[in-house]
Amino acid sequence: QVQLVESGGDSVQSGGSLRLSCTTSTITLEYYAVAWFRQVPGREREGVSCIDSTAKTYYGDSVKGRFNMFLDHEKNTAYLQMTTLKPEDTGIYYCAAVGEFGRNWADSEAYDFWGQGTRVAVSS
Repeated sequence: QVQLVESGGDSVQSGGSLRLSCTTSTITLEYYAVAWFRQVPGREREGVSCIDSTAKTYYGDSVKGRFNMFLDHEKNTAYLQMTTLKPEDTGIYYCAAVGEFGRNWADSEAYDFWGQGTRVAVSS
């Protein structure tokens, strides 16, 4: 069973930074498309970013220029570096992975494996 484990969520003030981590011991992330989604109560999961198996990255419009996603192959960990955080970035952030990437990266139904989530709260 594939297990993705997120960490790094915290409460910060607007303008602050956080780095989220997603790691696993059950698959080799560089061979997968790995994504970050976020969700707030009452709303659908929103695609935040993705890195595919060719190391190409994708970002949602609301985070372009502020968030950076990268993969540390040695640590088998995907990171989401978040800067200039805004209150609207608040939510539970989930890591997801899929072996064959054939759909829109921001479609949550495209992913087979999910973590349990890590909470980010940004106050104004």
